[in-house]
Amino acid sequence: MEDYPAKFAELLEQVATKIRSVTVDRVARGIRLTGLGILAVTLGFTSMLFLLFAIFGALEIPLTTAGAFALIGALLVGVGTYLWMKKT
Repeated sequence: MEDYPAKFAELLEQVATKIRSVTVDRVARGIRLTGLGILAVTLGFTSMLFLLFAIFGALEIPLTTAGAFALIGALLVGVGTYLWMKKT
């Protein structure tokens, strides 16, 4: 005789596994990638900020504080103007 309760339980387990692979696993992967993306953006922004502080400190030695601010400001305005011109 066939063991119908065991076959039915196995069928339910297969269906649940398939549904989970279609829904929950995809959402979990998306959440994981989103978290890693946020972490990468945060670390990138922090490293750029520290690089800007290091450049400012290196420029402050030969120049005065006002000269370092002027040079960094001119550099940032130049980069911004270049990006704005490239956009249009």
